[in-house]
Amino acid sequence: MVTARRLSAAALAAAAIVGAVALPASAGDHARPERAKVEISAVQYDSPGWDDRSRRSLNKEWVELTNTTRRDVNLDGWTLENKDGRSYTFDHYRLEGRATVRIHTGEGRDSDSDLYMDRRNYVWDNHSDTATLRNDRGRFIDDASWGGRHHRDGGHDRDGGHDRDGGHHH
Repeated sequence: MVTARRLSAAALAAAAIVGAVALPASAGDHARPERAKVEISAVQYDSPGWDDRSRRSLNKEWVELTNTTRRDVNLDGWTLENKDGRSYTFDHYRLEGRATVRIHTGEGRDSDSDLYMDRRNYVWDNHSDTATLRNDRGRFIDDASWGGRHHRDGGHDRDGGHDRDGGHHH
């Protein structure tokens, strides 16, 4: 009898272990898809050279967005805005997975990697400003700030992510 009890106890324990191991494996098969994440990856707020409002000078002022996941993200209706409320609205643009797009202030021909605000005045303040990215529902996605009360010594923004102070960043 003792042997029969031990065998059935061992069988129950083995079944419990197999069941516990099987659950995560099957749950893993139905894992939620990777959530897309777009972030402001670099800002060139002070156009190099003379600020003469030429197309060339305006287009040297830009913000870069990077899709950090493998999934494409539809940016249609998303906005990029400065602290004074000047904004750019994305129109029928899809950012591919692991890709970066540069949004220039001036005029130009849109492509997969470069978009143009078609403005004739600078958008980003050289001394202190914030670029804010919102989705098509107005929800906050990311921001980048420089100057003013923010670190000017190459420090990181609030999330510890990107060095965004001064000039061109990689």
